Amino acid sequence: MKKILPVLLAALLLAGCAAPVEELTYRQVNMDEAITLMKEESGYIILDVRTPEEFADKHIPGAINVPNETIGTKEIPQLPDKDQLILVYCRSGNRSRQASEKLAALGYTNIVEFGGINDWPGETVTG
Repeated sequence: MKKILPVLLAALLLAGCAAPVEELTYRQVNMDEAITLMKEESGYIILDVRTPEEFADKHIPGAINVPNETIGTKEIPQLPDKDQLILVYCRSGNRSRQASEKLAALGYTNIVEFGGINDWPGETVTG
């Protein structure tokens, strides 16, 4: 019995180490769901992760621009509240997924990725 007890304890410890790590996630929604969120929620940020030039060409009214390429390991001054609802888009959906993953890794907890402005049915503004 004395020989079995250390083996069992070691097995339990190793099993605990093998437990899956909780994955950092974000939600993906389609364009209609994003529009519904924008109508029903308040206090959210619309985040455009395209380049400044693309943003100036056209963007969703009220959106802020933080290019995907600038999101890394440092805090983002334009996004101080990590629990705030952040609706993320780009041109076609690729960069917004990348940015959403990076934001989740930085500790943002309420990220919703909704694709690209190419599919946006609403108005856009320039500047």
